[in-house]
Amino acid sequence: MNAPRAATDLFSLQGRTAIVTGASAGLGARFAAVLAQAGATVFAAARRIDRLRELADSDARIHPVACDVVQERERAGLVGTALATTGRIDILVNNAATSGETRAADESPEAFAGVLDVNLTTPFHLARLTAEAPAPAGPPTAGRSIVNVSSILGLVSATPLGGASYSASKAGLIGLTRELAGQWGGTGTRVNALAPGWFRTEMTAELFSDERSSRWVDRNTLLGRGGHDHELDGALLFLASDASSYCTGQVMTVDGGWTAR
Repeated sequence: MNAPRAATDLFSLQGRTAIVTGASAGLGARFAAVLAQAGATVFAAARRIDRLRELADSDARIHPVACDVVQERERAGLVGTALATTGRIDILVNNAATSGETRAADESPEAFAGVLDVNLTTPFHLARLTAEAPAPAGPPTAGRSIVNVSSILGLVSATPLGGASYSASKAGLIGLTRELAGQWGGTGTRVNALAPGWFRTEMTAELFSDERSSRWVDRNTLLGRGGHDHELDGALLFLASDASSYCTGQVMTVDGGWTAR
């Protein structure tokens, strides 16, 4: 059993290696920066390498990796790059995602499957590659941490906005989180999900730019507003660090009270 750490060190990621997907903008870029600030070496992955390089310019601990995570070979290459550089993977943040049609009647089976490929199949494969990587050498830690970024729309209906494929993929990611936590708990690998509410990102830009939709968010959130990106920092650090050493298979919802209504 690992000795208890000082409270001030619980959230430190010094000496750890992290992978963050979908890191070129929005929450993914914020996640990469926060993990680096906590001391981790971060491999920030996305297709837009120019944006990743800008992110890396802000912190030498961030390494940009051009990667289309939908491609199986590129997923393996991403994990291989992290292992070849630092020899370990301690943290995986499965953040990359896409959205589909809002109305189910407008979405073809092929398009539906495409959303699930990005939002569910890709996180599964990256989680498996991470879990199968050689165990990190060096000082003992609470084990690997896999954080799957789900959504409140994996917990409650998206009505009246809609989005069948997106909601299905995010609900599936929660189920996957619980199952992998069960299968891998004996190895010390923790798997948890982070379910953000309404935050301003590229994906929600249209929602927040529309006055009626923005008021709808405010009206239906117990705190009366959408979230600011920094308000996910604590939840992410908790799940990624030794602070959550006895937490696995859980969904941490950060939504201003949306799902408590």
